[in-house]
Amino acid sequence: MGRLFGTDGVRGIANTELTPELAYKLGKAGAYVLAKSTHKKPRIVIAKDTRISGDMLEAALSAGILSMGADVLNIGVLPTPAAAYLTKYYGADAGVVISASHNPYEYNGIKFFNAEGYKLDDAVEDEIEDIINHDIHIQGSITGDKLGKKYVMEDALLRYTSFLKNTVDILFEDMKIVIDCANGAACQAAEKTFTELGAEVVAIYNQPNGININVDCGSTHPETLRHKVVEEKADIGLAFDGDADRLIAVDEKGNIIDGDKIIYICAKMLKEENRLKDNLVTATVMSNIGFYKALEGIGCTVETTKVGDRYVLESMMETKCVIGGEQSGHIIFLEHTTTGDGILSALQLLRALKKSGKKLSELAGEVVIYPQVLVNAKVKNENKYAYEKNERIAAEIKKLEEQMASQGRVLIRPSGTEPLVRVMIEGQNKDEIQKLAEELAELIEKELN
Repeated sequence: MGRLFGTDGVRGIANTELTPELAYKLGKAGAYVLAKSTHKKPRIVIAKDTRISGDMLEAALSAGILSMGADVLNIGVLPTPAAAYLTKYYGADAGVVISASHNPYEYNGIKFFNAEGYKLDDAVEDEIEDIINHDIHIQGSITGDKLGKKYVMEDALLRYTSFLKNTVDILFEDMKIVIDCANGAACQAAEKTFTELGAEVVAIYNQPNGININVDCGSTHPETLRHKVVEEKADIGLAFDGDADRLIAVDEKGNIIDGDKIIYICAKMLKEENRLKDNLVTATVMSNIGFYKALEGIGCTVETTKVGDRYVLESMMETKCVIGGEQSGHIIFLEHTTTGDGILSALQLLRALKKSGKKLSELAGEVVIYPQVLVNAKVKNENKYAYEKNERIAAEIKKLEEQMASQGRVLIRPSGTEPLVRVMIEGQNKDEIQKLAEELAELIEKELN
C-alpha cells in the first residue's frame, strides 16, 4: 500500500479508493494513536459534508473508533473548521472530518485534528499509516462495557455559530449579502450566522442532495454568484467550498475578490486597529506580486511559504502572525481559530467593509493584480527538480528577473503529482510574459529531457 495521507488527509474516490474497510482501519488506528496517552475514556468528534458517501464512511469510521473503546461525538453536517473548534470546545481527544473539500462528489476524504483543533503532525500521521500498512494488531481485549458509545451532539450547530458571531463586534443590519453555499457543509451555518447578525441574506446553492456539492457553484465556480449579486443589488457576494474552509468574494459590481485581496483588506483593518502583530502577513509563493506591493505600500511585511495551508499555519505559529492564507481563499485568523474558516473569514471581511464605510470594489481596488501566466514544461518525473542545478536554466531565470526588475517575478514549481515543471511569470504586459514563459518552458524541456 502506498502513502495514505496527502497534504490534506486521506482522499480518493469513495468506495473504490477510499473504501469502508479503509475508513474502519483509519478509525481504529486513529483512535489508538490519538488517544493512547489519555487516562480517561477517549472521545472523538466526527463531522461530514453533504456527499452521498458520507453516511457510509461515517458508519465505518465510527465502528473503528468504537471498537477501540473510544466514544464518538457526532456533530453531523458542519464545516471542517467547526470540527476543529468543537473538538477543543467539547474537550475531545481528537476530531475527524469526512470531506473532499472542493472536489467532485464522487471523491471523499478523512482528515484528523488533534485535541487543540490543529491538523496532525506528520509523525502522528506516519504512525497511523504504519499500523494500517503493516496490519499491526492493536485490538487488545475490548469487549462489553469497554466498547465505545456514539453521542449525537444536538447543540453543535448552535455552539459553532455562537463562536462565529463572537468573532465580530458589529452588526450588519443595513447590508444585503448573497451567499453561495456550494450545496455543501455551509448550508445551515452560514445563513444562520449572517441572518442572526442582522444582514439581509439571499442564499443560493443551499439545497444539497448528496451529488450536487460543488457542481458549477461555490468558491471554484462563482459565475452564478456574480450575476446574482448584481441582480439583487447586493453589497457583497460570498462563496464557500464544499467543506466551507475557503472563501471567495464578489463585489457589488460582480467582480471576483480572491484570497489575496481579502487578506489585504482584513490585514489593513487589523493594522489600523493596532492588532496586526509586527505588521506581518503570511502568504504563499502563489500570491500575486500586486498583493505584495499593496501590503508593502501600507507598511506591512509578507512572510512567504510553500503552497499549502499547513505551511501557512506552521509559519504563523512560529512568527505569531495573526493573519495568513492563500490566493484560493483559505485564510487563517489565528486570534480566533486554528484552521481556515470560510464563514469566519467572511465575517471579518464584512466587518472591514462596514468599518471603512466604502464599497467592496473600492477596498479591493487598492490591490493592483499583475497579469500572470502559467506554462507547463513536460519532463521526466525523475528530472523535475534538476532545474535547480542546471546552469543554463538558472542563468535564464536570473536574466528574466533582472529584465523585469521589481515589476514582475518568475516562479518555478515542480508538480507534486505529474511529470511537469510549472513556469509561472508575472509582469505588466501579458503578451510579453506569455512569450517569456513559453521560451523558458521550452528551455527546461530541452535541458531536462
